[in-house]
Amino acid sequence: MNEPNYLLDIASWHTRSSGFRAIPSICSAHPFVIEAAMRHALKTGSPLLIEATCNQVNQEGGYTGMTPADFRRFTEQIAARTGFPMKDLILGGDHLGPNPWKSLPADEAMDKACDMIRAYAAAGFTKLHLDASMGCLGEPIALADELTASRASRLAAAAENALDGLEGIKPVYIIGTEVPIPGGAMEELDILEVTKPEAVLRTVDIHAQAFEAAGVESAFARVIGVVVQPGVEFGNHNVIPYAPEKARALSESLDHLPNFVFEAHSTDYQTREALRQLVLDGFAILKVGPGLTFALREALYGLDQIAGFLFPEVRGTTLVATTERVMIEQPSHWDKYYHGNPAEQHLQRHYSYSDRIRYYWPEAEIAKAVSDLLAVFDGQVIPETLVSQHLRALYPGVRAGRIQPTAQGLIIGAIELVLDDYFEACVS
Repeated sequence: MNEPNYLLDIASWHTRSSGFRAIPSICSAHPFVIEAAMRHALKTGSPLLIEATCNQVNQEGGYTGMTPADFRRFTEQIAARTGFPMKDLILGGDHLGPNPWKSLPADEAMDKACDMIRAYAAAGFTKLHLDASMGCLGEPIALADELTASRASRLAAAAENALDGLEGIKPVYIIGTEVPIPGGAMEELDILEVTKPEAVLRTVDIHAQAFEAAGVESAFARVIGVVVQPGVEFGNHNVIPYAPEKARALSESLDHLPNFVFEAHSTDYQTREALRQLVLDGFAILKVGPGLTFALREALYGLDQIAGFLFPEVRGTTLVATTERVMIEQPSHWDKYYHGNPAEQHLQRHYSYSDRIRYYWPEAEIAKAVSDLLAVFDGQVIPETLVSQHLRALYPGVRAGRIQPTAQGLIIGAIELVLDDYFEACVS
């Protein structure tokens, strides 16, 4: 017998008298981020949703070098180390569709996208975001709603076929694409247009028709959410905060969709109160990724400075110098996103909200520089006065005994400060 999907009834969570009314979605493949998320979920006694994107993880390896099965093993290893029970881990796939292959003709790109989603389903990912909105070779950048829905239904059929006859948890699906492409916004942001209520209702209706035409009505019964734009986003230098009054009509449209919630992407850097208000307004899935690796980078750079003071002769070069050199030599992950003069680009490479440095942590030279930095602190308790100087946000936690003043303790603590806003916002 198939087990029920934990997220299947998420639309009713807002009626709970206590407990989680919503769930954070941790969108990262960095081991420190995943470890911090597991440790935080253990403290709160909550399930944990971790998602990989089509560009990070796919049947060809993605930029992490991992297939969906690899990513599952990767999370299992971290769970074993932290003591996190796998039964409480929900794996999701984000923007699953032809985006990694959109330079190919549509038929070829969709064949690869179907192979990808089959691999996700077979590896036990039980939350799947269907995103076939982008044009492929010779097509417009954005496709008509009907074609998008038709391709989404084809993806759902591929996932369902991969699980045909198998026991286990059936996946839930997310539809809708009112967000930037995977990887984030391409330019500075000023204002955003909130999704119109009529567009949401049309999206759901067109997808229902497409799923029926494709013979996967049973899969549509497990569509639990729609990705919409509530008016939150971040650029390289700025964050657009949530304005509830601008999203009121959008939020009220859920009255006509009793089995649906909204999924909010790019909620990074919102305040805890803004996140809480998003939850109250029906955005029951809050995705965060760059905000977590931004905190990771802050911790690593702070440790880099502390190591330079305590152990000035140990390393040949700093972590900051190594990342700068590698990013200059291999600009493909940032040069289309960071504009301006050389000084402005230098600032963005290291300190942009978009945090495109996150793509470089797996690079061999940078990974070694991080390893060398952590080795310098092996067995060392870091003086709290230096934590105050270089990682001030962590100082109160160190003084109170909540954060261990070791290199790894400070890294995990920095990420958990961000996670705490999300988990607190999701609790009724």
